[in-house]
Amino acid sequence: MSTAQGARARARQEVTAAIKDAARRQLAAEGAAKLSLRAVARELGMVSSALYRYFPSRDDLLTALIIDAYDSLGEAAEQARDAAADAPPPARWTAVCEAVRGWALTHPHEYALIYGSPVPGYSAPQTTVRAASRVGLALIGILRDAHRSPGGLAAPPLPAALRPEAERMAADLAPDLPAEVAAHMVAAWAQLFGLIGFELFGQFNRVVEDRETFFRHAVGRLGEGVGLTRA
Repeated sequence: MSTAQGARARARQEVTAAIKDAARRQLAAEGAAKLSLRAVARELGMVSSALYRYFPSRDDLLTALIIDAYDSLGEAAEQARDAAADAPPPARWTAVCEAVRGWALTHPHEYALIYGSPVPGYSAPQTTVRAASRVGLALIGILRDAHRSPGGLAAPPLPAALRPEAERMAADLAPDLPAEVAAHMVAAWAQLFGLIGFELFGQFNRVVEDRETFFRHAVGRLGEGVGLTRA
């Protein structure tokens, strides 16, 4: 790459970052449903036609913000997993869950973008799936390690009616884990984000006061539900 090409690439990266930062401020002030390319361009002192060269539509900008949010959340989860690499699987499970909660409390508007109300008229494309999977894959990796350990996993049995669906989920998500584990993992994943959403969006107001202790206990029980046993 020539010097001129490198300078143009850096300039494009800087403008793209500035557009995203302005869009995040708009998310915080107005919510995702009111995200407007014209408003972003106005804040940055750009004409709309110039901004369209970076993001052809509002949906393209939303998708970029969603992928960034999922990747930032996934990185936080993976760093917590790696930092607890020498701990037993239940402790690693809790560390990842607490990292997810910590990220959400620090980035409430980005969390609302990816786990809040759907944006009217927007449908997330397939390109968001890889980033959206990172937290789930971090948790599955912990279960996989536990399954391979001498103690294994002790997931509760499934009702017969659920087994075909559980086997399908296992085949799609973690073919090397028992169907029982896959089914309970999907339920735990949903409950994890439900706990965080209740806290972040105010449903725990005047209900749960010591939220950190409550959360740690709740995610520990979720871990037990997927078969992690505490020493």
